Amino acid sequence: MKKYEIIKDKREFDEIIHNAPYLKNRYYVIYNKERSPKFPRFGLAVGKKIGNAVTRNRVKRQMRAIIDNNKNLFQNTKDYIIIIKKNFLDLSFSEMEIELKRLLEK
Repeated sequence: MKKYEIIKDKREFDEIIHNAPYLKNRYYVIYNKERSPKFPRFGLAVGKKIGNAVTRNRVKRQMRAIIDNNKNLFQNTKDYIIIIKKNFLDLSFSEMEIELKRLLEK
């Protein structure tokens, strides 16, 4: 992901989470909100229940790689907040990607 594709502002993050529709399964909760620019933006949230800082950073790195490999699944006119659940750690990398694709195709 490029820097301009990342949502970091807390107010913007909170607004999307509190006001946007979402999709969820055992591994992810994905909020999406319409907006006007020509590229999707992403925010990743990994709670402390997942593990220590090393584990959380590894999970975020894996998610960024999955997002980069599957940009065609995301609409260009939306912001996405992806919250990762604890069950995520039970998956292999390929299973993580498959579960994300399944959820986005709903």
